[in-house]
Amino acid sequence: MKLPPNSVIPRKKATRYLLVPQLRGDKSAFLAQAGYSLDDPDRLLDDLREQVLPLDATPLGRNKFGQRFEIRAMLRGPNGVTVAVRTIWMTEHLSGITKFVTLLPDKRRRPDEL
Repeated sequence: MKLPPNSVIPRKKATRYLLVPQLRGDKSAFLAQAGYSLDDPDRLLDDLREQVLPLDATPLGRNKFGQRFEIRAMLRGPNGVTVAVRTIWMTEHLSGITKFVTLLPDKRRRPDEL
């Protein structure tokens, strides 16, 4: 199934989480391999919307907040390097709005599997 093209991808997910080094669960080093950085967080947001969001989403289950989905994709970064990502999205029960939750390295796929 496809998620809505107007799904929300909060800018602060990039500027306060994904592209910021973390002591635990750091994703910034992984994304830096593809050329993403805090210097241009909008590039990551645009690429998620253009390269990942149009792909098929797999339902993961429901919790008290909403229905969760997963989209696995090959994300081509600004430096031309492609990384395998697993993204999580949620459609909230109360609002019906679909939002980006997080991005993880996809350990089941490799960039050479394009």
